[in-house]
Amino acid sequence: MSAGEPLPYKVAVLCYLRDPAGRVLLLHRRRPPNPGMYSPIGGKLEMAEGEGPHECALREIREEVELELEPDEIRLCGMVSEKGYEGHAHWLLFLFEVVRPVDPAEIPRMEFDEGVLEWIEHERVHELPIPRTDREIMWPAVESHRGGFFAVHIECNGAGETGELRWHLHESMPGEGGEAEESA
Repeated sequence: MSAGEPLPYKVAVLCYLRDPAGRVLLLHRRRPPNPGMYSPIGGKLEMAEGEGPHECALREIREEVELELEPDEIRLCGMVSEKGYEGHAHWLLFLFEVVRPVDPAEIPRMEFDEGVLEWIEHERVHELPIPRTDREIMWPAVESHRGGFFAVHIECNGAGETGELRWHLHESMPGEGGEAEESA
């Protein structure tokens, strides 16, 4: 993008599936965004078709892990807006959690064109290569709001890998995970 040209706004979902042992299912990504890093499964809304976030979450779970869920088996647990992510786009992310444990045997394949799926102990997630906004803001918020809800806005412009990320927690209703963190 050239200087002064507006950045595109992208809308996507991220889906958190946990097994009976509490491990979270993450995708070790092969393709952009964030190749080589880990992320929850998810993808962009089909905006031209008027797809809603819940529909998108169910579709992405079906496409990426071949798991057919009912609408009452997922719940919106967070909303994240990222301004100027990596200087390429603004993102609006709807975060969903599957409300029941997912038996690993329900997932028929662990590898597909986008990457390799892995069940990761939640205390190990911070050790993995994950995007900085996920490590510092989103993952802690997801963990502290399990069963609850949060909304956060992240100013990514100019932060890079070491610059200051500014963010504000707009809504916080902690669930079973505990207390929410303060904004920076």
